[in-house]
Amino acid sequence: MTMKLASVFSDNMVLQHGIKLPVWGWSVAGDKVVVEFAGQKKNAVAQKDGKWMAVLNPLKISGEPGTMTVSSAKITSGNRQAKIGNILVGEVWVCSGQSNMQWQLMNSRNSAQETAAANYPNIRLFTVPRVADLNPKQDITASWRGCSSDTAGEFSAVAYFFGREIHRKTGVPVGLIDTSWGGTIAEAWTSREAMAADPFFKKDIREYENELRDPLRDDATKEVLASQKKWADAFDRKDTKNEGEAKGWHKADADAASWKEMNLPICWQNAGHVYSGIFWFRREVEITEDWAGKDLTLGIGPIDKSDVTYFNGVRIGSVTMEQRADAWSTPRIYTVPGKLVKPGRNLIAVRVYSNIFAGGFGGTPEQMQLIPVNAGNDAPMPLSGPWKYAIEANFGVVPNPPPPPRGQGNANSPYMLFNNMIKPILPYGIRGAIWYQGESNAGKAKQYRQLFPLMIQSWRKAWKQGDFPFVFAQLANFGPLQLQPGESTWAELREAQTMTLSLPNTGMAVTIDIGEANDIHPRNKQDVGLRLALPALAKLHGFIKLVYSGPIYRSMKAEKKRIRIFFEQVGGGLVVHGKKLEGFAIAGKDKRFVWAEASLEGNTVVVSSLQAPKPVAVRYAWADSPICNLFNASDLPASPFRTDNWPGIT
Repeated sequence: MTMKLASVFSDNMVLQHGIKLPVWGWSVAGDKVVVEFAGQKKNAVAQKDGKWMAVLNPLKISGEPGTMTVSSAKITSGNRQAKIGNILVGEVWVCSGQSNMQWQLMNSRNSAQETAAANYPNIRLFTVPRVADLNPKQDITASWRGCSSDTAGEFSAVAYFFGREIHRKTGVPVGLIDTSWGGTIAEAWTSREAMAADPFFKKDIREYENELRDPLRDDATKEVLASQKKWADAFDRKDTKNEGEAKGWHKADADAASWKEMNLPICWQNAGHVYSGIFWFRREVEITEDWAGKDLTLGIGPIDKSDVTYFNGVRIGSVTMEQRADAWSTPRIYTVPGKLVKPGRNLIAVRVYSNIFAGGFGGTPEQMQLIPVNAGNDAPMPLSGPWKYAIEANFGVVPNPPPPPRGQGNANSPYMLFNNMIKPILPYGIRGAIWYQGESNAGKAKQYRQLFPLMIQSWRKAWKQGDFPFVFAQLANFGPLQLQPGESTWAELREAQTMTLSLPNTGMAVTIDIGEANDIHPRNKQDVGLRLALPALAKLHGFIKLVYSGPIYRSMKAEKKRIRIFFEQVGGGLVVHGKKLEGFAIAGKDKRFVWAEASLEGNTVVVSSLQAPKPVAVRYAWADSPICNLFNASDLPASPFRTDNWPGIT
């Protein structure tokens, strides 16, 4: 037995200033452990389970690296002392949510330039491993890293841009803890204690835990296991033998005359193939004499989900879901050995397997390129555009598969990620949390009104640091334009997010103007991070004149044939981006909404329509992907809203 610290304490970490700081780890029971840092010396005793915890007094901000020493009195051999170096004291933020928080810097807008410029010695990065285990471990395997062009590319883009803005504006060292998982629901991030104590959610907890009972003792659970197999057979088709390679599809002499063309990058569902399966893609490139024989760097962007990539018939790389859970968002960057590179025509071939949801090339055109490893002044060869493709396997039409059965390995099980991805970092000292999630809960948006505040409160209770700041991104626009006013699950989810501002010490970044209609993962993560940073800067760092929010609906007043809308957070005045206000709909008592005329009168908006001569309700930007253009003078968009409380579709 040796003495060890929790993994969240490692070289390069940032400690939160201004609060008492728990430091913990494990040793033999009864061991007396001494923690020394910044002139303090604190003692702890390992309990029966071996866990010990010392508490440092509040520290002052320091950009000068320090060293922490942790010593054991009882361990006589092996590791009895640990030294952690390059420690800064500043502020620490937990960055969590689903795929738009997980989305990596290297996949975002202007990724090459942003990654190359991401050299900030006083910003530190920590990524919590993605684990969904019914028997979670006390600790995780991870460590802090400095923020540089070598490390930032694989880190959360939203978290990075948020931390960068805080650091640039304040000069304070910043530690960022990314604990996120694409496609996850808020229930998975909420503590069991909080859900079990809630009258609504305790029923779901009871049902879920009944599903997990021993199948030998419970026939109902046998049915659950059978349903798990049935679901897997229908929607989680495993990769098959590489039939395309057996047919020689990776070789230049393969007969590809019947292959069709697809413009990459794109997911094949968006190219008309609405099913999961295995696709092959081929592209011939012309190599000049000066590149021949040189090692090349091949970039093809992220592949959803697994790939095998070839150059002139030889495998040069592969990333699979078995290797990493985020394979679907991991950019493929492979080295082509010089011995494979010949002058003239060369062949790139990529086999892509996707078992569920989207499949194919999910990156940007700029990520698809070929260039010598030591390029010098050479310009990269662009690879976006038409590629030949053929289909090795069609797994069936599953554009919107039902969720998999809950339990082991399923991240969307109640409290699963709280146990595996929040608890292991508790109670590490933090300044606050940022959050980008909600897409996976949109179908139950009304329930989210209750669930989201419950999750936030469960975190605050577990951290025991009071009502620490919690800032979240409202869902961006996504999907086709809605030609007529109607209902929207995403609009209802945004409403639930806005309602959560009633909790103390919360803030919201509105992103309704920076989404992408055809991509649930908009590449503009810069503005998301910036807008998340604004409340923190305004409320925590004394930037009291900083406008941190766009206009928020406050109230309405009926004025005969029109309705006047009043706002908070007008930030120097309301502004229209464009020739006239758009995105407003109005309705009478018949609840039938029609597009309305809207205009500014001071810091109010007046809404009317001849089709609704006796209006009673107004909605703004009430759609998955609305046209809307109301801002304040600080260039922050108004949050979508409705004045009515009529039943929605969730």
